[in-house]
Amino acid sequence: MRFCRPALLLPLLSGAFIALCPLTAQEAAPVTRDSSPRDAAPAAISYRNDIVPAITRAGCNLGACHGAQTGKGELLLSLRGEDPVKDHAAMVKSFVNLTEPEKSYLLRKATLDVKHEGGKRFENDSETYRLVRQWIAEGAPLDLPGEPQLVKLTATPDERVIFAPEENLEIEVTAHFSDGTTRDVNRWAIYEPSTLNLEVDDEGRVKSLRPGETTVNIRYLGMQAPVKLAFVPERPGFVWSNPPTFNFIDESLHAKWQTLRINPSEVCDDAAFVRRASLDLIGLIPTEAEAKKFVSDPDPQKRAKLVDALLARPEFADFWAMKWADLLRVEEKVLDSKGVAKFHGWIRQSIAGNKPVDQFVREILSSLGSTYEVAPANYYRALRAPEDRAEAVAQIFLGVRMNCAKCHNHPFEKWTMDQYYEFAAVFDGMDYDIKENKRFDSNDKNNFVGEQVVKFVEKRDLKNPRTGKEPSPKLLGETATLPIDEKRLAALGQWLTSAEHPLFARVQANRIWFHLMGRGIVDPIDDFRTTNPPVNPALLDALTADFVKSGFDLRHAIRTICASRAYQLDSLPNETNADDEINFARNLPRRLGAEQLLDSVHLAVGATATFEGYEKPMRAAQIPGVQALYRPKKPTTGDTFVHLFGKPPRLTNSDTERTYDTSLAQVFELTSGRTLNELLTKPENSLGTLLKTPKSDTELVETLYWTILTRPPGDYERTATADYLGKSENRREALEDITWSLLNAKEFLLRR
Repeated sequence: MRFCRPALLLPLLSGAFIALCPLTAQEAAPVTRDSSPRDAAPAAISYRNDIVPAITRAGCNLGACHGAQTGKGELLLSLRGEDPVKDHAAMVKSFVNLTEPEKSYLLRKATLDVKHEGGKRFENDSETYRLVRQWIAEGAPLDLPGEPQLVKLTATPDERVIFAPEENLEIEVTAHFSDGTTRDVNRWAIYEPSTLNLEVDDEGRVKSLRPGETTVNIRYLGMQAPVKLAFVPERPGFVWSNPPTFNFIDESLHAKWQTLRINPSEVCDDAAFVRRASLDLIGLIPTEAEAKKFVSDPDPQKRAKLVDALLARPEFADFWAMKWADLLRVEEKVLDSKGVAKFHGWIRQSIAGNKPVDQFVREILSSLGSTYEVAPANYYRALRAPEDRAEAVAQIFLGVRMNCAKCHNHPFEKWTMDQYYEFAAVFDGMDYDIKENKRFDSNDKNNFVGEQVVKFVEKRDLKNPRTGKEPSPKLLGETATLPIDEKRLAALGQWLTSAEHPLFARVQANRIWFHLMGRGIVDPIDDFRTTNPPVNPALLDALTADFVKSGFDLRHAIRTICASRAYQLDSLPNETNADDEINFARNLPRRLGAEQLLDSVHLAVGATATFEGYEKPMRAAQIPGVQALYRPKKPTTGDTFVHLFGKPPRLTNSDTERTYDTSLAQVFELTSGRTLNELLTKPENSLGTLLKTPKSDTELVETLYWTILTRPPGDYERTATADYLGKSENRREALEDITWSLLNAKEFLLRR
């Protein structure tokens, strides 16, 4: 039975969702669908347009079945039917009986008439069975005369907001062919929701399980159509709070919040803001003096001034250089310690000097020469093959994950295997003049210690495995062939950062937003594709335009985001936004990153960490790279701590390599590990200094709360803690206990 359509749908002012008028009785009447993949049955069954969709819908060519790289059993099919000619030859060879179609293994195995490890794929009386049998009976032809080709796939609606109590929706999927005909292909399309808050049946009927937003990716014959849906819960008496807007960011967000019946949280207090901004911009909690001064300052512009002051501090360059070092694989195993120091130093200096992000990237992509003299040339030293370079550049700078297309046409994107190798050919011919190699492990060919010169040579090694030929170097998605010399790298940088190629700016703007807001507008932040649309397209468009207009100014983008009301919202939810985690209507608390946490612990107790391989103590955010596995000495407690809390090994090209997950091992480290214990018991730490002051027990408690949690203690906290301290026989140990408790508090461990 057809599900009813929603009676009323409101428009989203930003254009993210479409508006519908109430349906008439005639429009709401059930519609009967043709269960065939064709509008009008032709004289013959089309293998490409009828059989391939049926086989795909049955799951026969999925990666877990015959679409695996080596196939299953005696049948090898291309993944998701991307190579129908090859699949046709494989099936006709031994799985089709032209004389007695019903005895074909293609039918008998799929219906379990004979043993089939993949189980039953369809019934004997199903439409799929009848189609396949008729096709075999007609001689199982590959092509038909004048056969049209699929040129477009559309889904209706493509975006919609559905308000409770409505919970059902029907998606209509239409295939458009080269001869101008269209077909209803709901029965043969594949529906893949991005979340678990709804169900979609075999014909595109959607049922909401709980409120939330979802993208349903619809696949048919190699084409895809995303449908963005939002199910809004009943909120009787909802009244839009109409909060003020601080800049264009809030305007874009308010439009969607109002449509989804979400009111944002209140703005956070000054104590929360100074802590949040300090952690986000310089990776450290504020000191007691800094926090108290900010909170007591009556200047209405103090938040903007604080952001400016933090952006000017050297710790800002340290902290944001660390983020780029994660992406650019600044690690010792391949680069060696000197290469790491050179590359990291160049990254940090670029950020300290506010080098435009587009210029920064162009210099990286075009740099060749000695890895000790031309610092950004170390980027290519870490990427030893043209395929690795292509995948890294696409993912980091364009948000395109190309690795699937290395073996087959991308199942979730438009990129083909040929385009993959054409782009990889841009980086072919790059070689290394290894001046020396004093590697730690003689058995590890990827371990290098010594100077290298990155250069271009005439030799070409890359081959497209599909054709067996050398691919022509082409920019991603372009048709023009690049020259086979080192000038192509400069051309790559100019093309990638040009105004005609806006994806670069969108990816970088989204990445900055993620670092400040905890979630990307597109999330994951390095996975831009039509089937992973931005949660707020208008916001991303506006943020990108502002970033480009500023000249790709990192500090300008940070200043703009921090000035928004959205950035300054409190983490305390209200009844309308408590269940929403993707629309930025409240601050989402998240665990501090490894370096943030360790550096803030040391700052709170008045100490500096030490790390193996570095003579002087330093903050964790200042470490240039990631140490190689083979070191002459054991790691320090600082090394162990940052590894345990998610510092990435920098072996991939993704922001997601850094983790903020929690684990039992982290709990043990914080509650009974060496790191905190050694810091708290050091005689010369800040606790020893505090005990030498004439402060009362209450004043000591006040200082600890401001130092560690960036707020004063509540009345109960002040009384109970001071009482514990006053009754203790060993005042030093009592102060250590209180400090230990505060450092293990959620308020300290979370960015809020």
